[in-house]
Amino acid sequence: MCDMDRPDGWVYVVAMNRLRDHWRRSERRRERTRDIDDGIRDNTSGVATRLSVRDAIATLPPRQRQAVVLRYLADLPLADVADAMGCATGTVKATLHQAMQSMRIELDDEEGDDADR
Repeated sequence: MCDMDRPDGWVYVVAMNRLRDHWRRSERRRERTRDIDDGIRDNTSGVATRLSVRDAIATLPPRQRQAVVLRYLADLPLADVADAMGCATGTVKATLHQAMQSMRIELDDEEGDDADR
């Protein structure tokens, strides 16, 4: 059901669905690549960081991932993120805070794993 009185909300939903499809395809591609990968690593720090952040985002629960994508990747204001997610601005802030904590832990663990190699 689509409410065309609020087309901006509809656009956000469509964008999120497209993004989820992209992430699913990317995850499948990564899984296939992992099977083929013989341990070759990219030493370019910028690319490695970007991949690490992308992987950390992928580990988030769907609602946290949605908030992070809308706020930081789509660069939407908090009010628009709240509108797209159907919740209060405070809820978006709390969700983003939890997501950042989880990602920080994930990235710290990954950094520790790299130091062991």
